[in-house]
Amino acid sequence: MSNSEHFANIMVQCFIEAVNKGVDLVPVVADSTSTAKIKPFVEAFPDRLVNVGIAEQAMVGTAAGLALAGKVAVTCNAAPFLISRSNEQVKVDVCYNNTNVKLFGLNSGASYGPLASTHHSIDDISVMRGFGNIKIFAPGCPIECKQIIEYAIAEKGPVYIRMDGKALPELHDEHYRFIAGEPSLLRSGKDVVICALGSVVHEAVAASDALKEQGIDVSVVNVSSIRPLNKSTLGQMLGETKHIISVEEHNINGGLGSVIAETMAEQGIVAKLVRLGVGDGAYAAAGDRPYTRKMLSIDSMGIVAVCQQLVSEK
Repeated sequence: MSNSEHFANIMVQCFIEAVNKGVDLVPVVADSTSTAKIKPFVEAFPDRLVNVGIAEQAMVGTAAGLALAGKVAVTCNAAPFLISRSNEQVKVDVCYNNTNVKLFGLNSGASYGPLASTHHSIDDISVMRGFGNIKIFAPGCPIECKQIIEYAIAEKGPVYIRMDGKALPELHDEHYRFIAGEPSLLRSGKDVVICALGSVVHEAVAASDALKEQGIDVSVVNVSSIRPLNKSTLGQMLGETKHIISVEEHNINGGLGSVIAETMAEQGIVAKLVRLGVGDGAYAAAGDRPYTRKMLSIDSMGIVAVCQQLVSEK
């Protein structure tokens, strides 16, 4: 695996490896073969792909049926359409019935950029958190993505994986091992703790490195496992400072910002929390990723500015 890789390519390779190992895995797509980059899988296993056409509800219902028949069913399509169009099927067919379906939300967040709110997925975590028994993951780099997918395929029951739409470099070295529920500490500092998930973890790391040169020590916590989540471990990481920032390419309500606020309340952590993301009642800007992130202050420079402001407060 190269240093920087598109998550959909990693997903497809994991599918191929799983079938080669004897896993009865069947991908279901909604005319999303290009988005899912599924061609190598089809070439290897031409009779295993199910394409229901532009019909996301049918896609999820079909996947649930395949799972009830003993298959490991995986759906692969754009996150905004998976979440919005097939909400009831995800809730009832997958979650309520606890079927062995793995939902891959591709091009999540504002990955589609200029295509705007119809194609942005800024509520997927909040929606999935409302369903009681589905595991929720958001990988931030290739090695983490691969290990999360391998875990999901082996795990029984519903899983949602939030996948970014751009190739991303590594955050971890070859010794990294994903453990469901455990946040990972990427940078350690005493002045501010930044919690992030998915591709914006890279922005948080860049901000931490820039702030270190200014004498400001900033921790970066990668919360790639939303459910399950070891809140005791997360609480220990948060309890090291009086300034906490959550960063996500998602609405600040119901996503990571809410997870951090809940953890602070439950763990009795007294600190100031700033939630960075799409604001209450707002949508992400229509534009390329650098523009959108700058507008939301979730790019590295925006995070730097918020950290500077926090540490300057008395």
